[in-house]
Amino acid sequence: MSPGMEKRPHLDIQLCAPRGFCAGVDRAIQIVELALQKYGAPVYVRHAIVHNKYVVEGLKAKGAIFVEELDEIPDTEAPVVFSAHGVPKSVPADAKSRNMFFLDATCPLVSKVHVEAQRHFDAGHEIVLIGHAGHPEVIGTMGQLPPGAVTLIETVADANTFTPKNPETLAFVTQTTLSVDDTREIVVALRARFPSINSPHKEDICYATTNRQEAIKAVAPYVDAMIVVGSPHSSNSQRLVEVALRSGCRVATLVDRASEIDWSVYGNITSLGVSAGASAPESLVEEVIDAFAARYQVTVQTRTTAEEHIAFNIPKVLRDLATASGRD
Repeated sequence: MSPGMEKRPHLDIQLCAPRGFCAGVDRAIQIVELALQKYGAPVYVRHAIVHNKYVVEGLKAKGAIFVEELDEIPDTEAPVVFSAHGVPKSVPADAKSRNMFFLDATCPLVSKVHVEAQRHFDAGHEIVLIGHAGHPEVIGTMGQLPPGAVTLIETVADANTFTPKNPETLAFVTQTTLSVDDTREIVVALRARFPSINSPHKEDICYATTNRQEAIKAVAPYVDAMIVVGSPHSSNSQRLVEVALRSGCRVATLVDRASEIDWSVYGNITSLGVSAGASAPESLVEEVIDAFAARYQVTVQTRTTAEEHIAFNIPKVLRDLATASGRD
């Protein structure tokens, strides 16, 4: 029997749903694509529009130019798009001072956190931000307010050693892409020390982050291994791997795409869970499944834990194009 005809081992793939693109990511990508369609190339984008190099490379091929800071952009009438993660207030102020035409692709759920932080600041509250240092969303949220107005808390240990100026005027907000369980532990620690701390009116961790983590929890304990499609720079994707391991899955890895799969990790498995971070396109999930199908006799079942029907409006200046293309 030739090597290609050898009997492949059976593999049961459990496909987590929801997975992949969220409404905020979808909106951000649409803004860049529609701006290219309406104004032509180039369209400048400050920071990776979403944390996925496959998406970024695709937009580059269409004429998008990615920069880290506005000072890298020459004087131009071309549109400048701010990424889905949000930006400090200094960025649009700088853009206005240079008469730039800018489009803000900040996820509306991140903008909600910005509004909350401003509201607490205006009320005289001392603000704690639960999040990861250096993440663009954290930089953007802290940059809504004057330096020193927001204290970053990353861990329960931070929560237990933090000393506020006045425990009675304390409030917290959170990054939208955190581990739900980790954040809950930090909030419990803060509330134990500061019972009067002001909470968000509504959960700051976004629906997509929560739903993808819950889908992982429903699959991870029952499979031999899990693979999450997503970028190593993607906070929500990293959290999915952590949730899988905590939920009892022995092996869980993060890959950008199928070519990065470490096959030595996936030895004698008979079941596999597959998910994707909020900035990973479905085409990359299909690519991963195809890679396993080349080595195993696969059956694929979808495990659905929630339905998502959320869509966010795009800026008015692009809405006519979106309507015409049926994307609004």
